[in-house]
Amino acid sequence: MTERRTYSYLGPAGTFTEAALDQVAEARGQNWRPVHNVGEALADVLEGRSHAAMIAIENSIEGGVSTTQDALATLPGLRIIGEYLVRVNFVLVAPRGTTLADVTSIAAHPVAYAQCHAWLGAHLPNHSHVPAASNVASAIGVLDGTLPAQAAIAPPGIVQHYDVDVLASEIGDSTSAVTRFVLVAQTVMPANPTGADKTSLIVELPNDRPGALLEMLEQFSTRGINLSLIESRPIGDELGRYRFVLDADGHVQDERMADALLGIRRFSPRVVFLGSYPRADRQIVHYPDRYADDVFVEARDWLRGLLSGAPE
Repeated sequence: MTERRTYSYLGPAGTFTEAALDQVAEARGQNWRPVHNVGEALADVLEGRSHAAMIAIENSIEGGVSTTQDALATLPGLRIIGEYLVRVNFVLVAPRGTTLADVTSIAAHPVAYAQCHAWLGAHLPNHSHVPAASNVASAIGVLDGTLPAQAAIAPPGIVQHYDVDVLASEIGDSTSAVTRFVLVAQTVMPANPTGADKTSLIVELPNDRPGALLEMLEQFSTRGINLSLIESRPIGDELGRYRFVLDADGHVQDERMADALLGIRRFSPRVVFLGSYPRADRQIVHYPDRYADDVFVEARDWLRGLLSGAPE
């Protein structure tokens, strides 16, 4: 019999992370393990309790998820094997019989709360915020009384799991908000390129000097590689030292990407390769002909010929 695989995700049931995991075809019908935070999810992978973990890494409104970025930068032995997009909006829910006029405090995950400021300011300007560990935990805390709030900001799917009244729907500030999730496993060989791939890295600058960031970026620009994400995070050992989280269009097996990574490795004291994996949108990566793989191969062959003394 085939062993059932286990996947960790930020629980409990009904979270956006669960919705992302539901997009993974090979995870359906397997064991899904709800956890309390990103650290616990990644520890499950590293310690063998789970085969992979689904974690949020970027939001179109709030930007990068710092806890995820910092964990991936400091925990060795992890590799991103896929990415998934989930449209994000929220409902305001409360125990049965509650009205909007009853609400003076709202439980919400801080990221969700930040995405509902406009609606809250217009409809509940005098409310107070009670932080919750997840979007679903906010509703659970209101229902069981462990959080001192009358209502909670939660995902729309909450109504499928809990007995609540929906006081308001579509309360997010942006109707086009999307959260990007990544599936993380222990280090494995990258899957073969599809033509619609992304490579993720974390790169530390060698020192604080004029032009250091430009030099790092030139490793990609001079090879025709687009960066879809550039975000800085403090290293934490002293003020003014940063690492950069990068998403580059392409695959490590592409000649231009491999050449860029060699340049980055020579430049940076520490490079974390997070993986090459298919883009969630499946959009083919286009680049000028002068950056095609055979151009890089021909250039290397030309150099070998020079070194060997072969006639040109």
